[in-house]
Amino acid sequence: MKPIKTIFLIALFLLLSVNVNAQVHDKSWRSITERKEGSWFASEEAKTIAENVLLYQRDIGGWPKNIQMQHPLSDNEKQELMAIKKDQHEVTTDNGATIQEMLFLSKMYRQIPDERYRDSFLKGLDYLLEAQYDNGGWPQFYPLKKGYYSHITYNDDSMVNILNLLKNIKEGTHVYAIEPSEEIIEKIKIAFNKGIDCILKTQYKQQGVLTAWCAQYDENTLEPAKARAYELPSLSGKESANIVSLLMSIENPSVDVKNAIVHAVNWFEKVKITGFKIERQFKNGRIIDKKLVPDLNAAPLWARFMELDDNTPFFCDRDGIKKATLAEIGEERRNGYAWYTNEPLEMIKKYEVWKEKNSISTYSSSKSPVDEYNLVVAKDGSGDYTSIQEAINETKSFPYQRVTIFVKDGTYYEKIKVHEWNTNISLIGESKENTIITYDDYFGKMNLGRNSTFYTYTLLIEAADFLLSNLTVQNTSGEVGQAVALSVFADRAVISNCNILGNQDTLYTSGEGNRQYFKGCYIEGTTDFIFGKATVLFENCTIHSKKNSYITAASTPKGVSYGFVFKNCRLTANENVTEVYLGRPWRIYAKTVFMNCEMGGHIKVEGWHNWNKPEAEKTAFYAEFENSGEGFKPNSRVGWSHQLKKSEAKKYTIENIFESKQKDTKEQWY
Repeated sequence: MKPIKTIFLIALFLLLSVNVNAQVHDKSWRSITERKEGSWFASEEAKTIAENVLLYQRDIGGWPKNIQMQHPLSDNEKQELMAIKKDQHEVTTDNGATIQEMLFLSKMYRQIPDERYRDSFLKGLDYLLEAQYDNGGWPQFYPLKKGYYSHITYNDDSMVNILNLLKNIKEGTHVYAIEPSEEIIEKIKIAFNKGIDCILKTQYKQQGVLTAWCAQYDENTLEPAKARAYELPSLSGKESANIVSLLMSIENPSVDVKNAIVHAVNWFEKVKITGFKIERQFKNGRIIDKKLVPDLNAAPLWARFMELDDNTPFFCDRDGIKKATLAEIGEERRNGYAWYTNEPLEMIKKYEVWKEKNSISTYSSSKSPVDEYNLVVAKDGSGDYTSIQEAINETKSFPYQRVTIFVKDGTYYEKIKVHEWNTNISLIGESKENTIITYDDYFGKMNLGRNSTFYTYTLLIEAADFLLSNLTVQNTSGEVGQAVALSVFADRAVISNCNILGNQDTLYTSGEGNRQYFKGCYIEGTTDFIFGKATVLFENCTIHSKKNSYITAASTPKGVSYGFVFKNCRLTANENVTEVYLGRPWRIYAKTVFMNCEMGGHIKVEGWHNWNKPEAEKTAFYAEFENSGEGFKPNSRVGWSHQLKKSEAKKYTIENIFESKQKDTKEQWY
């Protein structure tokens, strides 16, 4: 028989062991919310913490951040929290706020079906749905707080946390014990899809090639944005990893999602840092120094911040000045911030499984084409490239023979530039209706000063001898001012059987002396939707006005024989459009002629407008010849316009309009 003292000590030890296991006050709030579900969430301690969680929740539905909810509250503190329930300041999803509290309440509700837990959870859900921007992103704080807090925030996984919560609820995974109504679930599905769309649209492109994501984006322009002084616009090696993991969790992913994942993983492989590790020195449990040191056996690392144009890692102190190495910044930021991460390692392991599951064994963004003069672009990875810009970038500069880029059906959300050295390219779509190049920049979004219009293009062609055929080019920004779909700044360019869609300034045709031929195209817009100074022949095209305004705004240079010439075209309009001018002079020597065109009743009887430039009436040349339709009123046109005689009209041949600059050319480019 054991002595009583021994038995007492054993019993005391067991009691203390139970109490230690039950107590969580020494843990962080995050670790409590992530605690495995079970009976502890029915304990008195858990119920006490839950009361705190309910108290901290604001009436709008969210919670402030960095609150250790498990800490006991005095009566005065409880009264203060009740008094600020209506206060909407500092409510956020940053640092896990709101998401953590909702997870905790769900685990409580599974053990104790207290309707207050359920109501609080659903109020938090309403808050998340209300806080989402129309473009699918979420700000760091809602209601919006001035400064970088209103930016779309991937930093510290804020938006990924929200989307993971919504995904679990909409898919009925039972991760959360509280199920909202069918009406709310439908809203969640819409919000989730919008969020994924925002992620796809913000994936950063270097020279047209998809890479990864930045920590935050401007909520209006979707351009990379700055946060704190040392958090400059940059590609993120940390946040991007969990974005990819989220995308890989989507069942039956779209081609766009697959494309985003593959390109991101390719980028991670490209920028990983090998042969180094982070070495930390501690004193009294605190980091007093942090260094990057050589270690050939170390696992790969990724920099937290990388340059947008070339992926070079950089580091910043609170002065916001970029440094090349960690050693160059002060002790406080060097040791107090996570400048390197290994989080992508887990994501890359998941990728191998995902790749096999989704049959991505041959899906690559960097395959070498079999024939460098005949390239195929396909979003599903069945071609040589998944991006049009990638294919253009990989063509030879100034090739001796024509390069044909065939683009399979799909919607390519790309801002594409064909550089001056990418000559002799034919970009041909599989079908005009289903091969779509789309983007959504506009004047206010670019915010680059008075010339912002010229940066808004979806597709910019600078290279000579370019052929564009059998596809759609569109700017989807809507009626928000100047927004170019197609910008052609090239000589000897042929655009055939294409849809060119937009609103104001849809088509910019420019370059002094440049000659461009549009054949069998559908071109639509609102104001000045065909503008520029190139010599352009539009033949057998449909020109569609979406509102009462002006079709053309030529800026033909002085002394040029031909400006815009429309032959055998149809001028149509939306049903409610009744007052459209054929053109007005962007510059006073504008030249525009309509010949043998069918004009709808929406064309104003005056035909032309001087843009409040009386001097243009003497210098501009606006003319017509044998047009037809309800909108052709030759006797009612402004007195300073012209009706061509047959002898004059005979000069408007394709040979004359595009007079050769090389007399010995055997085969005309058009």
